[in-house]
Amino acid sequence: MVNPTDRSSLSGKTIIVTRAAGQSGEFSLKLREAGAKVLEMPTIEIVPPSSWDELDRAIAQISQFDWLILTSTNAVSYFWQRLSHNGKNNSDLANLQIAVVGQKTAQSLHKKEIEPNFIPPNFVADSLVENFPENPAHKKILFPRVETGGREVLVKELTAKGAKVIEVPTYESRCPQTIDNSVLNALQQNQVDAITFASSKTVKNFDTLISQVNGINLKGICIASIGPQTSETCQRVFGRVDLEAQEYTLDGLLEALREFFSNFN
Repeated sequence: MVNPTDRSSLSGKTIIVTRAAGQSGEFSLKLREAGAKVLEMPTIEIVPPSSWDELDRAIAQISQFDWLILTSTNAVSYFWQRLSHNGKNNSDLANLQIAVVGQKTAQSLHKKEIEPNFIPPNFVADSLVENFPENPAHKKILFPRVETGGREVLVKELTAKGAKVIEVPTYESRCPQTIDNSVLNALQQNQVDAITFASSKTVKNFDTLISQVNGINLKGICIASIGPQTSETCQRVFGRVDLEAQEYTLDGLLEALREFFSNFN
């Protein structure tokens, strides 16, 4: 295992971060502190859903729900925007149990001065279903989520266990139109050592973006995945994945990168 205090473990490595614009700062900073040169290539733009109607209706009936499930910082941000817009606040959630997936989602909730009732041991939706703290049968669950392209496992499995899950579009993530010239040049000139992916959608959108230009070959570039679902998509899109974080977080991804490149030093 690489010493986590080794701040030069990624020295001289050029790493592309594909997170959404405005959400890559902390991870990029940690990579730079470890010695890497970071190129930010946002493959996701976060925007409002095509309509607020379903979310607003759910918020108007919030007292009728038993659980609120939040699986991303975007869901937290947009849900609270509409909660305020509809004249409600944290006190209106007092009778709700709240489950979150992931440390970042929990941190976003803490900033709203709310403590989640349940965080699954692994930071994926499958773990939430497997470890749900009570029998979900006959429970009414509100699930604010991305409008298109999200995984269906959570809804399907909780529904199969007897829950009534109300999905509401809360935000949308879409593919940007262009690649920054500095990133494009680095890719075309084979100056990239690793590309990090924190979701399946970043993988798909990255592939969409690079397929629009010539002269990009990913051979020899480390394909780095945050977790199993992202890895499956990497395998499907690129035919390989070179490392997967043991802990499905950005810190886990950073540690996996350090260990991977330490083998070449």
